[in-house]
Amino acid sequence: MSTTPRWIALTAASAALFAATTSGCSSGSDDAKPESRAAASNAPSPSATSPSAGGGGPVPVGPGPQPAYTVQKQPAAGTCTYRYTKDKQPLPDPKCTPGATNPKVTQATLKTTICRSGYTKGIRPPVSITNREKTANAESYGYKKSLRDAEYDHLISLQLGGDPNDPRNLWVEPPSPGHRDGAGPNNPKDVVETKLKNAVCSGKAELTAVQRAIAHDWTTALSAVGVPDDAKSGTRRQEAADADGD
Repeated sequence: MSTTPRWIALTAASAALFAATTSGCSSGSDDAKPESRAAASNAPSPSATSPSAGGGGPVPVGPGPQPAYTVQKQPAAGTCTYRYTKDKQPLPDPKCTPGATNPKVTQATLKTTICRSGYTKGIRPPVSITNREKTANAESYGYKKSLRDAEYDHLISLQLGGDPNDPRNLWVEPPSPGHRDGAGPNNPKDVVETKLKNAVCSGKAELTAVQRAIAHDWTTALSAVGVPDDAKSGTRRQEAADADGD
């Protein structure tokens, strides 16, 4: 029979058990560290998953120009809601109008597409098509005012490689603040589009970044891609006159 006091034996056994337990936890923790590090290295960084320069995510690609256009079905009546900036400029509902691009327009085809004079005139749908779409889209957005004062607008304009007749790229754009009833559309978005097109064609802005930026928010698109916003009225009037692709 052992002469070792029972309390000493119990203490020794407890110490052994504690050492084995902590050793096992430490080993499991160390084994997990390489996996954690690997997961962290493989996981996308915040910058990789956040929108790249230009704002917004990838833009849908439309069917492109067609030899003959047909009237496109619009969202159901009352299912789209306008948004407004703090300056009361209208923005479309991103669920109904996220924008859509023309697959024929890429960074590699700029010289033969949007940077070639007259390109947009050759791909624009006829008013016999767009007038019917405009009436239906006004119902989608619940627009009740005169359609004469609203523009059936390509969110990504034709001169920026927007799809000509994809319903995701067209919306009834209400007039901007300061509009006079009966005077027709007065949308400063057209000036923004021309500035962006000039920047793309001069190599100062990248096409897809510009498309994302204007689909996200046309009022911030210039600053999003680093294009100066010249506020001189004379310049604005000239750019509005030069615009060839809403």
